[in-house]
Amino acid sequence: MPLDPSARKFLGALAATNPPSARSLTVSERRRALQNLMGFFGPVEEVARVQEQTVPGAEDPRAVRIYTPLGAASAAALPAMIFFHGGGLVAGGLDSHDGVCRSLANASACRIIALDYRLAPEHQFPAAIADCYAATQWIAAHPAEFGVDAKQIIVGGDSAGATLAAVVCQMASQRPELKIAAQFLLCPIMDFCAQTDSRRAFAEGYLVDMATLEHDLMHYLPAGVDPADPRVSPLRAPDVRGVPAACIHTAEFDPLRDEGKAYADRLAQAGVRTRYFCHPGMIHLFYGMGAVIPYARSARAQIGSDIRSMLT
Repeated sequence: MPLDPSARKFLGALAATNPPSARSLTVSERRRALQNLMGFFGPVEEVARVQEQTVPGAEDPRAVRIYTPLGAASAAALPAMIFFHGGGLVAGGLDSHDGVCRSLANASACRIIALDYRLAPEHQFPAAIADCYAATQWIAAHPAEFGVDAKQIIVGGDSAGATLAAVVCQMASQRPELKIAAQFLLCPIMDFCAQTDSRRAFAEGYLVDMATLEHDLMHYLPAGVDPADPRVSPLRAPDVRGVPAACIHTAEFDPLRDEGKAYADRLAQAGVRTRYFCHPGMIHLFYGMGAVIPYARSARAQIGSDIRSMLT
């Protein structure tokens, strides 16, 4: 399918501003750029309730924001998604992905628990992973405190947040103390060393480019850490048998498309229940830009339906 006309128009307008290469950005500029992009989300959805709380991280308490979907009683034990935001592990936060989390809550009928994990370069690998695992373990061990059905906990994220979700699920599959019902990976980065057709075809001009991925990885990884480490590139895990059921969504014009599909195929071949969908004509982060890409709004409904299907 050709590139969606609204996405093409947006990319053309963005190119006309002659933005600097991500390689030249400071971390502060990278963070502002993502926040600006998320400003295209569109009207923010009303939810039944939003709560602020903290949970133990690996080293210090981490903030979480809890979204109760419309129509749900605040005290009811609901299915829940522990959500890790995107931003290349150097950008993003609870505020940048507020609209995404509100939409996910309503579309999936799950309580969304968004985590403010530590970012690089202030806190490099594996700090984010440690925070995400510690928070997930705590929430799963205290479901009543969050109004969560302990048997219906999903771990999810978008982009680099989906990388973290996949890593946490791989870790949980080897550790009996943590049970996760399913994982949701939205436009995930699955292999920072990948040389795929989609990375070559969409290396420039499709919102997330190779320069951005290189910029973020440079700040995330300490010297001497191999980007092929499965905790960085979860597609390279030696064994994926026993990981939670997976719902994976990619975008057709995203350089990350092929590695997301490769992970879905690998899970299915390992006997993991897997649901995969590639959004036709879409670019990376399309789901966060409903104000300029109308398809995002209908895609969110489909995403919610697919998430619900993983819990049945």
